[in-house]
Amino acid sequence: MIKYIGSKRVLVPLISRVITGIRPDSTVVDLFSGTSRVGMGLKRAGHRVRSNDLNRYAATLATCYIQADDERHAEAAEWVDRLNQLPGRPGYFTRTFCEEARFFQPANGARVDAIRDAIEAAELDPELRAILLVSLMEAADRVDSTTGVQMAYLKKWAPRAHKPLQLRVPALLQRAAAGKGSVTCEDARVAAQQLTGHIGYLDPPYNQHKYLGNYHIWETLVRWDAPEAYGKARKRIDCRARKSPFNSRPGIHDALRAVVRDLDVQTLVVSFSDEGYISREQMVTLLSERGPVQVLSRDHKRYVGAQIGIYNPSGNKVGAVSHLSNREHLFVVGASQSLSSLGLD
Repeated sequence: MIKYIGSKRVLVPLISRVITGIRPDSTVVDLFSGTSRVGMGLKRAGHRVRSNDLNRYAATLATCYIQADDERHAEAAEWVDRLNQLPGRPGYFTRTFCEEARFFQPANGARVDAIRDAIEAAELDPELRAILLVSLMEAADRVDSTTGVQMAYLKKWAPRAHKPLQLRVPALLQRAAAGKGSVTCEDARVAAQQLTGHIGYLDPPYNQHKYLGNYHIWETLVRWDAPEAYGKARKRIDCRARKSPFNSRPGIHDALRAVVRDLDVQTLVVSFSDEGYISREQMVTLLSERGPVQVLSRDHKRYVGAQIGIYNPSGNKVGAVSHLSNREHLFVVGASQSLSSLGLD
């Protein structure tokens, strides 16, 4: 999986245990799927997952890991072997992210260009296309030179950046006992009016940091639209234009309330950080409109960029971060079981 701020990798076992305890083999609507780590954990546990995310790279990850099943492995392996043999051919990706910026070594950028052009030229069904795009995304992630976000690149090359880019078949999962997963790519407020299930899992953005800006290279890799780019990080121009109320202190409350109101499920499980725009007490009040609320809280290590300190544009350390961990709250709304009866408190 790609490096990702906000990933719930450590919390997946807890989230899966809570949702399975509420209803085994259920249909779960995951409205903010991100890297699909939670969705993958739920799929492994037998749940049918309906994933949604507005960012195209996230929807592609979900199509690979949630919608596609391991029956596609042999077909994908043949394509991966073929793509790994392609020589590099520099293009937009190399120019933008290896020459105008330094996210990748130019030789690896040229390989990305050649492989991505080949995927674009092939007539592939959506699932196989997503599997190959994820294979390329993960290969590039293994040779990047960042701390995990694409807001900036390292002053000196990361050791991994010198390794040659090599595709692998993603770790596809067996189809869940509850049924085949599905994926949409919509604003969460729209998806909440369209998707139905037994349980809704919500992990919305919680502050001003936009995932499109943090992972703009993956969005460009998937869209392959050669957008106008700006700044040292060569971000997509639509990073400036796209606004979301979930990244706004004045807007997040009403946006989340609309999602909570409209989503057609019996139970809600909501993950939210204590670094977010909505406090624990405010979240309980908001969610209480759907039913009784139970809360689990766990300490969670902050992302690697927060561990190494604060640096100025010249690369000199100028300060230390205020804290190295935060509290993640898991709100369970409308469940007939108590969390203590599931062995959780």
